[in-house]
Amino acid sequence: MKPSVTRAWSWTHKWSSLVCTVFLLMLCITGLPLIFHDEIDGALNPDAWTPAHPDGEWLDLDQLLAVALEDRPGEVPIFMSFDIERPVVNVTTGPSADAPGSEMYFASFDRTSGDLVPPADVGEGVMHFLLQLHTDLFLGLPGMLFLGAMGLLFVIAVVSGVVLYAPFMRKLDFGTVRRDRSKQVKWLDWHNLMGVVTVAWVLVVGITGIINTLETPIIDAWRYNELADLVAENDQRPAPDEFASLDAAVNRAMVEAPDMELQFVAFPGSGFSTDSHYAVFFHGRSPATERMITPALIDAATGDFEGLRAMPWWVKTLSLSRPLHFGDYGGLLLKIVWAILDIITIIVLVSGLYLWLKKRRQPRQRLADLAGADNAGAAA
Repeated sequence: MKPSVTRAWSWTHKWSSLVCTVFLLMLCITGLPLIFHDEIDGALNPDAWTPAHPDGEWLDLDQLLAVALEDRPGEVPIFMSFDIERPVVNVTTGPSADAPGSEMYFASFDRTSGDLVPPADVGEGVMHFLLQLHTDLFLGLPGMLFLGAMGLLFVIAVVSGVVLYAPFMRKLDFGTVRRDRSKQVKWLDWHNLMGVVTVAWVLVVGITGIINTLETPIIDAWRYNELADLVAENDQRPAPDEFASLDAAVNRAMVEAPDMELQFVAFPGSGFSTDSHYAVFFHGRSPATERMITPALIDAATGDFEGLRAMPWWVKTLSLSRPLHFGDYGGLLLKIVWAILDIITIIVLVSGLYLWLKKRRQPRQRLADLAGADNAGAAA
């Protein structure tokens, strides 16, 4: 590699690293407990609720909907979602199907009895704080996009570091740490070794992190394009005077998606459906596919199936990026591996910052030494 090319790569590596280091440190430190968010949430907020009839039959969805509307006279259903781990149904109602979020009412019901389920004691604890800090710096979409830009700089820093590693190690064996040299040289060797050993993992986590910061625009694009197309294809009829059985409609949709898990239902007139359809949304069953959503439209008047639309590749990429980013798709062992690699990355970032600060001090120290020598010569 020519000296001018090496200098260009070195400049790129130095400044891309320096600009993003503080934010990457914050992301790595907050990301460490988030890897174990399920375990920590379970320990901090144990669920003391139990169903009224653990071994009893479940009420059908029409019965649960009637119970929910009985508690909210004058309101209409907007969404119904389903708890995966508990026999619980969540019903969102409002004065109209297109009511804004501020006017919606959310309640959970026991599927074995129809009783209200107390809300889980989560949402404002330590893990929620860390998640908000990690995802958007409490700034919403602007914070997410800013962290995405920092992630892009981090990927550039990693790639440029790999490019520089080959000529740097030209006269040394791979992984050499020169323990007989100065402290600064030993830190440099450890920095380079840990960086190159974890490069594949760092690139996966960095790139998936960038994708995750684009979640809002990606979901909005899917909703206003792909989902809107499915809705437009079937949105030719006014709202029916009477609705078909919700339970039968959901069961009909499940026939069309046998290998998927029921996630939620959007009622006619809501932002995720048409005026004349139940929109039944499913997601994958495995940890790696549980965020891949597939909507099915069921005629709200007749209960007939009218369409199903798989997510486009760019939304599937987003769905896969989150479990890859947090390493929460392969059980506790994979989470431990993710945590170890995260700690190594923290060491790489701190050592890089240390080496830069040390290098900056050296010219100043030389000037101070020269000044001291001149003063001594003048005194003599």
